[in-house]
Order: sequence, then structure tokens, then C-alpha cells
Amino acid sequence: MVMTQRIAVLGATGSIGDSTLAILAAQPQHYEVYALSGYHRLDKLFALCQQFLPKRVSVPTAAVDDFAKKLKAAGIDSDVVGGEEGLVDIATDSQTDTVVAAIVGAAGLPSTLAAARAGKRILLANKEALVMAGQVMINAVKTHNATLLPLDSEHNAIFQCLPLAIQQDNTQIHQPNHGVRKLWLTASGGPFLQQSFEQMQQATVAEAVKHPNWSMGQKISVDSATMMNKGLELIEACHLFDLPENKINVVIHPQSIIHSMVEYSDGSFLAQLGSPDMKTPIAHALSYPSRIDSGSQPLDLYALSGLEFIEPDLQKFACLRLARQAMQAGTQATIVLNAANEIAVAAFLDGQIRLTDIADINERALNDIQLPPLNETADIEDILAIDKIARHLTDKLVAKLA
Repeated sequence: MVMTQRIAVLGATGSIGDSTLAILAAQPQHYEVYALSGYHRLDKLFALCQQFLPKRVSVPTAAVDDFAKKLKAAGIDSDVVGGEEGLVDIATDSQTDTVVAAIVGAAGLPSTLAAARAGKRILLANKEALVMAGQVMINAVKTHNATLLPLDSEHNAIFQCLPLAIQQDNTQIHQPNHGVRKLWLTASGGPFLQQSFEQMQQATVAEAVKHPNWSMGQKISVDSATMMNKGLELIEACHLFDLPENKINVVIHPQSIIHSMVEYSDGSFLAQLGSPDMKTPIAHALSYPSRIDSGSQPLDLYALSGLEFIEPDLQKFACLRLARQAMQAGTQATIVLNAANEIAVAAFLDGQIRLTDIADINERALNDIQLPPLNETADIEDILAIDKIARHLTDKLVAKLA
């Protein structure tokens, strides 16, 4: 393990940021919090600056001057930058060793891609970077000798269950001597697993964001309720592990103890188990290939009463079906699906539509928004142009439905 890594936590005020910073605070001999970023919760970001004294901070452009004055008044000497440019600047800073990419949604794509092109060690929690720009991102990692380590518990679990050769080069997964037959992503089933579709139609925001096992932000909690989160993770896994979608299965595992599995040609299943705590995969990625104490509660095997596995209902959880459909159609479709879902989830959280309308809007967007395929030379500008068009047209779909 590299000693005293300088860490930039982009998206520091979210749940991934909380877990990451808890580990960093407990391991000061190994890690320095070099930079932090936040967007909505600037009071929390200020408190984090007081605690960790980062050298650099990124905030919304309009907040730069006020935040810099507030830090100075508190005796904190941090360079404050703003907007997308500020995030990119921190991600590519020569003093940054590791970038924790934890910004929610498409907003995290430019800085994550910039970190890859700067050859950084990237701990990826922002799944949209691969959903929207999978091949571009993977190409950048390989071309610039960057390191990409997954923070999602499911992808991190699969990574841990794969041979070292595949961990170091994902194309090795196709070598027959490794014997990888399939990957299995586990899903909790969310808060409505035991409820009917009709009950889901009446779900309130409070019910939708109340995840049974994990503590997460509102957007990802709603995605878990519709199983779009698992659909996005399916797309992400295709790019991370260089496999088509038909080589990746999804199974509902309500206990969230097995975080994912790899099925091998000899009939073996290798699984990673642990308590449902994001500090475990974060600690693994931070210290890889070594191991450190994550601070999470150890799994008590004697307390486990049983482990269940359920096949997903693709009528009730249509978003999972749509993700496979989009992956089959190509990158332009995955961009549209991601954009439409972000707009639809925001509309649900604002009380404009029902929870079950999210899948309807996503399906209409996939069917109605016809765009030419992206060619192999597509870059972030082309990707963001499609994202912008998809968001604009999805806004219209929401307005009609609302």
C-alpha cells in the first residue's frame, strides 16, 4: 500500500463521503484528506473543512467567494475553486494521488474522466461515469495507466472474487483457464419487495427512500425501490468486467449479506459476504492490494437465520428490464435511460408523479428519443450533448404525465 496517499473526496457531503472520511480519520498514518467537494450541503462541507483542513475545496461557482471568506475567517487556509472546472482541476491536480468519485449523477462524469486521463487512482462510486461513457472511460483508464477500483458493494464483491489476473486486466476474463462463466449481482429488493405493484403505485416519498438495509441518499434510495439502481449496476458491470449483459445475472437477496458472486465453469460460486456497510468496500478499495480495518461491524455468522434468493419480477420492477434493453441497444440508449431516470426520480421526489411512473417515463424515453449511434471516437462532448437532449425531452414527458 502506498503510504500517506493524498485523497480527493468529490461528493464529500453524501453517504459515500461520510463512510470514506470516517475511514480516513481513523487511518491518518496512511491517508491525507487533500481535497473535498460539496454542492448543496455547504454547512456540512464547512464542518468537514474544519475537521480535515483540506488544501483544496470545490463548491458551486456562485458560492466560491463567500465560502472562501468563511474559511479564512475560521483560520483555514484552503484554495477554493468552483463549478465543473474546479472539480476537474482537483481531480487532475499533481498532488492528488487518489480520487474518490462520489458525486451523484451525470455531474460526476467530467471530473471522473479527467482523473482517468490524468492517470489517477480512482475509487468509483459514481456509476453514471460508466453508464454514460463506459467505453470512453475504460479506454482512458488503460491509455493513461490509471487505476479504477469499484466502490459499489456489488462490483467490489465481484472484483474480490475474481483472479488477480482479471483484477489487473479485465480482458483476461475471456481466457478459458480462468473459467468465469457468469457474474451474479445481488439486490435487496428494496422497500417494496413484499408489496404489490398496486401498493407501489400509492407509495409516498418517505416510504420509497426508507431502505430496509442500507443508509443512502434520496436518489439512490428511490432507484433501489424501482430496481433501476440494479439496472444501472448491470450496465456498469458490463464495462468494468468486459462482459455482455447476458453473462450477468441479477438475484434478489433480501438480507444483503452476500454482496455478489462469481460463477465458475467447474460449478463453483465464489461470494463475498459482509455486513451491509459501505465502509467495507471503501476500505478494500482504499488499501488495495493490502487490507485495513474498515471500522464496520463484523458479520456474525451465528446470528444469521437464513439466506434467501429470489428471481426478480420484471413486470413489477420494469426498470431492470429496461436497463438490459438499453445495454443491448448501445451507449446512446444507456445515456438516454440514465438521463430520463434522473429527471423522473427528481419529479417523483418533488411530488409530480407516482413512483411507478418512473419506469413508464424511462420506457417512453427509450422508445421515443431516437438518436444516431455513437461512433468509436465519441468523446465527452458528444455524450453530454445526448444527455442534454434526453433531459429536455424527458422534461416534456414528465409535464404531460404530471
